[in-house]
Amino acid sequence: MPNHKKTKANMVPNGTAPEDFSPQIKAFRTKKMAKQIPGNMKAVLRVIYIFFHFPKLGERLQGLWLERIIVYKYIYIFFFAMMAVGGGDADGWVCMMVAAGACWWWLSVVVAVNCETKRKMNTTPKGCETKRKRRGGKQAVGGAHLRPTSAADHHNVSGQNDAVDFFFKSRGLHALFTQIELSLSASKLRDLDIASKSDPMAVVYAKKRDGRLDEIGRTEVIMNNLNPAWIGKISIAFQFEIVQPLLFRVYDVDTKYHNIPVKMLKLEDQDFLGEASCVLSEIVTKQNRTLTLKLHNNYGLRVSRNFGILSVHAEETVASKSAVEIAFRCSYLQNVDLFSKSDPFLRISRIVESGNSVPIYKTEVINNNLNPIWRPITLSMQQFVSKENPLIIECFDFNTSGNHVLMGFSISVISKIQKSVGDLEKLHQERTGATFMLPSTQRGHDKVLKSQLFVEKFVEQEQYSFLDYISSGFELNFMVAVDFTASNGNPRNPNSLHYIDPSGRLNSYQQAITEIGEVIQFYDSDRRFPAWGFGGKTFDGTVSHCFNLNGRAGSFEVDGVEGIMAAYASALNNVSLAGPTLFGQVINTAARIAGQSLSYDRSKYFVLLIITDGVLTDLQETKDALVRASDLPLSILIVGVGGADFTQMEILDADNGRRLESSTDRVATRDIVQFVPMREVHSGQISVVQALLEELPGQFLTYMRCRDIKPLNVQMAQTCA
Repeated sequence: MPNHKKTKANMVPNGTAPEDFSPQIKAFRTKKMAKQIPGNMKAVLRVIYIFFHFPKLGERLQGLWLERIIVYKYIYIFFFAMMAVGGGDADGWVCMMVAAGACWWWLSVVVAVNCETKRKMNTTPKGCETKRKRRGGKQAVGGAHLRPTSAADHHNVSGQNDAVDFFFKSRGLHALFTQIELSLSASKLRDLDIASKSDPMAVVYAKKRDGRLDEIGRTEVIMNNLNPAWIGKISIAFQFEIVQPLLFRVYDVDTKYHNIPVKMLKLEDQDFLGEASCVLSEIVTKQNRTLTLKLHNNYGLRVSRNFGILSVHAEETVASKSAVEIAFRCSYLQNVDLFSKSDPFLRISRIVESGNSVPIYKTEVINNNLNPIWRPITLSMQQFVSKENPLIIECFDFNTSGNHVLMGFSISVISKIQKSVGDLEKLHQERTGATFMLPSTQRGHDKVLKSQLFVEKFVEQEQYSFLDYISSGFELNFMVAVDFTASNGNPRNPNSLHYIDPSGRLNSYQQAITEIGEVIQFYDSDRRFPAWGFGGKTFDGTVSHCFNLNGRAGSFEVDGVEGIMAAYASALNNVSLAGPTLFGQVINTAARIAGQSLSYDRSKYFVLLIITDGVLTDLQETKDALVRASDLPLSILIVGVGGADFTQMEILDADNGRRLESSTDRVATRDIVQFVPMREVHSGQISVVQALLEELPGQFLTYMRCRDIKPLNVQMAQTCA
């Protein structure tokens, strides 16, 4: 790389540019030409030098330009022009700004070409994301989730899970606890970004007696905000009889991670903003159930430096199945953007006992639209408490800077109070709109706007839980498929993953079958399980990618977990390990069984367990099979044994928020795959029960609710009525 230090050897007499800079500027290298350059032109060249010499700066600004914040473009140009000039007469400003604009145009062309080239190579450089992909801060947050677990991710050990609770209670383990939801907000956070504000996310941990930290949950990321009020809640079980120390950490999430789900973020890649700790009982015993904590560094030292304030508000979970589905639209919104239309979104907050508000939902952002129609949202009774509880509905114009412009807030036209769910229902019935008002600093002088809020859809519904279905007679039918590829190693070798120890010590496959089968068989009444193998050379000498584990041609079912274990041990003596690793045939066979059940019994839901050690050879064929199966009552649990690279399994799991796509561009109806590496179970990072049931109930409920299938007792009651 050339040395651009300002030395006599590489500077033009007037210090305008380095020696090897560009042909245009080299034309001015001679002393004779330099003397002819007027003062204002020198300033122009300095501006050009800055834009050429700092390409990363240009790419940063280009990223802002791609987000349509055109006003900032001129502010940045003016700012850097002032830095570059340091002199020159007043007549030079016009010429200088023209040159700066030309530099910006040059950047737009160069970075756009660079982005297009990178996209063709399937890589996307920072700042080149399109509006469709660069969704940071624009997606909806909150609402009633289909997933019944309260965990933010698989690390959550304190959040309630109906399936886990049911499993333990059936064994006489009844924990006395109250389910609590924590709402977090912060103020005066540190600003670690240069060209913008920090993008904070909060993470909550439970402190164990041995000093270990168990992650409970994470909030969403709020862009460019030093005073965030997070909408995502943290669920935790409050147990009166024990001390529950909590640790709160706040991170600044780097821009390049904004499109990654928060549970996939590596915290070591983010900037630490501060932490605070308390005991859960300190929060719930406060009169208003709100505790204010001072953030400090992660060395435990209370230094004088201000790290900001964290507020934690606790509310008891309301045990109710009631929910409402609402669709909003607005008309005649104010246009607060200069060069385009506003990008509106709604934020809904609930008034709590103290008179303060807690945000419960934020809609998606609608770009360039003054008459937006948002996707329907679902609010649970836990969120709005009752139909009479007042809500605040605010409409903002989205800015990536985080300074969202308030376009108005909704109040009752008659009583001048905030809207409640009952008021929204009335708006829908009467087909009338609520007028937005712009708050004023002077009390009673709020400005009445032309903008109105309409409720296009209002439907009350019952959100049946996983237990409602299971207790009414729905079943989970267990199926298993075992990997017989050669990468497992010779079964007679003690180092093989298939080695059966004469002492009775279970190998990785036996452990997976035993531990997971014990959980799943609990939900299967007849306990007759289809069992297959794949990737092995069977009795007739051909490699099969879906053969009956018991060796019988006419029957693939075995009795209980013990039957699976016996069939597996027998197959190791009769089947030669081969390959490659293909999932397609096994998934298609399981999908065919699940599909056939729909013709005679809709109360059955199937769970296929695939135990494997290796890398897939048919990744696209597997995706195609999974996309087809996403319409059926089927979930697939993939357990990875051994120390192989399971990156492909993470892709199939689709925990990055993007559903699988088939080779024909068809998108999966829902996520039906869950991947669990057994090494994490064995290391104690996760419980096999928690790992297995963490996503399964949500996948089950998504299928039932999308097809309006109700619990059997509800169906009978409706039939009798």
